[in-house]
Amino acid sequence: MRRVMLVAALAMVGAACARDEDATADDTTMGDSAAAQAMADDPDMRPEGASGVPAGFAGRVDRASQLLSDARYTELPDGKWEVVTGPHHILYQPGDTASGTYTVNATLEQMESPAHPESFGVFIGGQDLESEGQRYGYFMVRGTGDYLIKTREGEGTSNVIGWTASPAVPKADATGKASYQLTVQVGQDSVRFSVNGTPVTSLSRGAIPTDGVAGVRIGHNLHVTTTRVSIDRS
Repeated sequence: MRRVMLVAALAMVGAACARDEDATADDTTMGDSAAAQAMADDPDMRPEGASGVPAGFAGRVDRASQLLSDARYTELPDGKWEVVTGPHHILYQPGDTASGTYTVNATLEQMESPAHPESFGVFIGGQDLESEGQRYGYFMVRGTGDYLIKTREGEGTSNVIGWTASPAVPKADATGKASYQLTVQVGQDSVRFSVNGTPVTSLSRGAIPTDGVAGVRIGHNLHVTTTRVSIDRS
C-alpha cells in the first residue's frame, strides 16, 4: 500500500510540472496551495560551481526566495554558454533593446533530459526589469515538442498561447538532446515566431510587449547551452 501511495504521489508531482512552463512559476491554472506544494516537491537544485550570470550581464529570478547565484554559466570556445540551473531566470544585457520592427534570434540546445519537462527560450519587450513592475513577453520550447507564449506583468504571468504541440518544435532524442534556433520577428502589425527556420505561429503586435530589452529565459533544473540573443534592427 505504501509503495502504491508513493508511486501515485510521484506521478502527481510529474504531472504538475508538465502542465505549464513549470508548475511553480507559470501555471496560472493552479491554486496557491497547489503551486506551493509543487515547489516543495521539486526544489531548485544548486549545481556545483554555481556563481550566477556572466560578468557584464544582468539576470532576474522569478521570486524572492530564489537565488540567481544558483545558476552556473560556463563560456564555451564557440562563444555559447553552457548553463546548469538552478532557478528560472532571465539573462540580458541592458543595452540589448529594440523597438519598431526588428528580429531577435537565439539558439538553445537541451543537453540532457530534465527530471520533468522544463522549458527555455527568448523574451522581448522587457521593461523595468529591475523593479516590481517588470514586463516582457516570452517564447518558450521544451523537449516534448511543444511551445508556449506568455506575458509577465510584475509577479504575474498570463498565457497568450498555452503549451501547444508543433511539428516545427523538435522532440529530444534518446539522449535528451535537441537544438532550437528561436526567432521572433516583430513587424508593424504582427509578431511571428519560428523554430529552426520553420514558422510556428503569429500574433497581432498588441498581443505581447514588443518594445524594450531582449534576452533569454531558462527554466529550472536544466542543462542547456545558449547563445546570446542577436537583434537585427534593419
